Amino acid sequence: MEEKFFPFSQIHIGLFKLISMKDVRCPSCNAVFEMDASGYAEIVSQIKGDEFEKELKIRLNDAEANHKMKLELAEQNIISQKDKEISDLKNQIDNHSKDIEFAKKDVLAKAREEIYAKDKQIERLKNERKAAEDNTELAVTKATGPLEKDILDLKNKLKSADTEKELEIKQMEQTNLVKLSAKDEIIRLKDEEIGRVKDMKLKMSVKDIGENLEQWCENQFNMVRATAFPNAYFEKDNESIKDEGEDHGTKGDYIFRDSDFNGVEFISIMFEMKDKMEGTKGLTNDSHLAKLDKDRKKKGCEYAVLVSMLEPENELYNSGPVDMSHKYEKMYVVRPQSFMTILSLIRNEARKSLEMRTELAAIREQNIDYENFENKLLEFQEGFGKNVLSARNNFETAIKDIDATIKKLEKIKGSLTTSSRQLRLANDKTQDLSIKKLTRGNPTMKAKFDELKSDED
Repeated sequence: MEEKFFPFSQIHIGLFKLISMKDVRCPSCNAVFEMDASGYAEIVSQIKGDEFEKELKIRLNDAEANHKMKLELAEQNIISQKDKEISDLKNQIDNHSKDIEFAKKDVLAKAREEIYAKDKQIERLKNERKAAEDNTELAVTKATGPLEKDILDLKNKLKSADTEKELEIKQMEQTNLVKLSAKDEIIRLKDEEIGRVKDMKLKMSVKDIGENLEQWCENQFNMVRATAFPNAYFEKDNESIKDEGEDHGTKGDYIFRDSDFNGVEFISIMFEMKDKMEGTKGLTNDSHLAKLDKDRKKKGCEYAVLVSMLEPENELYNSGPVDMSHKYEKMYVVRPQSFMTILSLIRNEARKSLEMRTELAAIREQNIDYENFENKLLEFQEGFGKNVLSARNNFETAIKDIDATIKKLEKIKGSLTTSSRQLRLANDKTQDLSIKKLTRGNPTMKAKFDELKSDED
């Protein structure tokens, strides 16, 4: 009813405007005339006529038909748009399903390849680990087997060397005993010689020996120098040396030194010659010993010998060489007749002592060599043990790394297996996708799909 009288409201408004206007222009002839109340009433009566009602009804029907047509057109446009959206959605679903299927197949194939590769890698690492263990055990066996044999042989050699060393020492002891016996024999012979010359020397005078004892001793030595003492030094001591606090220096008469063929000195003797012409009456041999010992030490000599003609009636000195070592170290007092005898004895014993020292040094060096060899062997054993321990530690570290790698690969394998399972679930969800599930909770889309289905039927 409101739509039916809607035009009257517009007409009334137009008439009201006409009433308010004094002059009205005709739209057809463009004539101007005045409008009053009677004219207005006439116009209203015309409007309220039957023709106006009919025309109004026709216009209303036309408007309603036009409105209905527009609604149908809009509905068709909406349906068409929704059909297109549904079609696009179906196509997207189909494409998505195909992509998922392709991706699933690709991922599954890659996963199978990676799992196969990891299984191969794990198997290879396990084989390498087993081979490394076998090789290490074999290497240790090969390395330690000969070494243990060598160690046993070396120990046997050392034992044999020790036995030989003991035998050599015993043999040397026996040799030394023989040499000592020979020495005793020489001493006995020299004692006999001393006994033979004892009477002769008592009969000898200073003139028989010579007025100069030093020169006589030198001549005695020079007679046998070339044959008995080819490398010896026997010269007069001309260098006077003062000790701290002394006003005048002192020196000996002669110094004797002898060396081996290698030039190594093995004996040195300080000689002091005293005859009864040099001193005053009552001068003794003991009065010269302190000075002789001091001169010996100044010149670095090993032995000291006093060749003296003092105290001619003293049986101690007339009986042969007298050892004074109880007063002064390595000191002897002899008569001139025993000069060459004491010199030869001291020199020969020194040479024998040198030989014995050389032999003992060689034995000690040999023993040191054995000890050094044993020490080097022990060092080698210790070093080899450390190397084996280090290799074992490195091997265990490598085994741990391999085990860690295997665990990591197993973890990766599990992750890939999980991914494969997730892809399978995703595929199952895609396969289970339907229009019904998509439109659940969406009545508008459900109605459109239902209309689309009824149209297809």
